[in-house]
Amino acid sequence: MDAALGIPAGFERHDRRSPMTEPWEPLYRRLSGDTVVLGLRAGPPHCNSRGFVHGGLISTLADNAMGLSCVRRLGEVASLVTVNLTVDFLGSAHTGQWLEFDTVFVKPGGTLCFTQAFVTADGQPCARANAVFRVVKKAMAA
Repeated sequence: MDAALGIPAGFERHDRRSPMTEPWEPLYRRLSGDTVVLGLRAGPPHCNSRGFVHGGLISTLADNAMGLSCVRRLGEVASLVTVNLTVDFLGSAHTGQWLEFDTVFVKPGGTLCFTQAFVTADGQPCARANAVFRVVKKAMAA
């Protein structure tokens, strides 16, 4: 898919849109077991004034990947709310690089879901994120 853009095999256009991520489109996803791996070919709209992919974009997409993965893992959940998010920047990412946001479950539970995301730029580590999500079940959300 999108071979001309250098999109890796297994990735497809991410079908969930939001006003927050709309300026960063196109976003891609790969379903991998019970996780959603997000992907992005970095371009000028993703970068700060120094030409590096902005840390806010990395933080947001790591949060999205972890939240989407929690919903996929936990199933019948109305929504999740991020109650804690930390990001460690391990390296930089630049225009033209392929970024992947991959989730690892630390402790998924019925009330709280603890996760980590590892972010790579062309396969090299650029960030690690940790998040805790509050699980809001359908009965509570009504």
